[in-house]
Amino acid sequence: MNTDDVRERLQAVEDPDLGDDIVSLGLINSIDVTDDEVSIDLALGAPYSPTETSIANEVREALGDMDREIDLSASVDRGVPEAEDPLPKVKNVIAVASGKGGVGKSTVAVNLAAGLSRLGARVGLFDADVYGPNVPRMLDADEQPRATEDEEIIPVEKHGMKLMSMDFLVGKDDPVIFRGPMVDNVLTQLWDDVLWGELDYMVVDLPPGTGDTQLTMLQQVPVSGAVIVTTPEEVALDDARKGLRMFGRHETPVLGIVENMSSFVCPDCGGTHDIFGSGGGREFADETEMPFLGDIPLDPEVREGGSTGEPLVLDEDSDVGESFRDIAARTANMQGIIHRKRQSDSQRAQPEQ
Repeated sequence: MNTDDVRERLQAVEDPDLGDDIVSLGLINSIDVTDDEVSIDLALGAPYSPTETSIANEVREALGDMDREIDLSASVDRGVPEAEDPLPKVKNVIAVASGKGGVGKSTVAVNLAAGLSRLGARVGLFDADVYGPNVPRMLDADEQPRATEDEEIIPVEKHGMKLMSMDFLVGKDDPVIFRGPMVDNVLTQLWDDVLWGELDYMVVDLPPGTGDTQLTMLQQVPVSGAVIVTTPEEVALDDARKGLRMFGRHETPVLGIVENMSSFVCPDCGGTHDIFGSGGGREFADETEMPFLGDIPLDPEVREGGSTGEPLVLDEDSDVGESFRDIAARTANMQGIIHRKRQSDSQRAQPEQ
């Protein structure tokens, strides 16, 4: 048994999104065969995404009858030298954005982060909405971060997630009044001086719009993907288009569109009412050729989850929670597609030796 034998077996493992086997796609970084073990490093970059978990399982099955231990690892080139990366231990930075306020962006960010954590990933949630930080309230996180002797910040932990927010650094109900340069300094401190540790995903709740905070984040942090949240009506969609153009100008991959408040199901009569219209988010995704990650109904459960500090995505009996779980899985899958396609394109572009 040698590396060629292993490679031949792995040609049976298909990438369902890229439409070819993982060997032809260049998704095998390395193979090492010893008398006791086969070590394989795969170009998989979205830990615990359902698709990449399935690919890894199929690799194990393809080699399952070998009389050696199978050791799998995963790594992708994110295109940023470690010395220049302010978050070198964070594998993926996912920004959650909206063109305007009031569309439920923070609710989506909280449930996305908790949903990824539920899958088994190591997750951080960074509340970068400097002027209106409310993620701690939505997670009932009322303790203060601690500091080390070196004045580094230890983030709060809730529901298995590491959490940092401007809300922890100002007095309760105090307004945050910053000019642009001050925003840059605060944000830089919140990702440079926080002991985030090893993370599979950092979910960043951006403020609404396309202002200083967004530009600082995109210029200084290697954002691996963005999720745009909108409601169905045209006013919100017009602003969502501006957000999409902002990410495009900074060459940040957009993982997809989430439509929030898509419909209201009356708990008394059972009727469905399209208070803000219906289907606008999906049409926007189709129009811009972006993935549609899912829709969330206007439901009292969502408000209750935000008030009690229990993200609805963690409620296994909730239909709305299932919608959030689907969005988390699709977001992780899209992040994986972005990484694998970039890796495959890079490998195929290299001249043959």
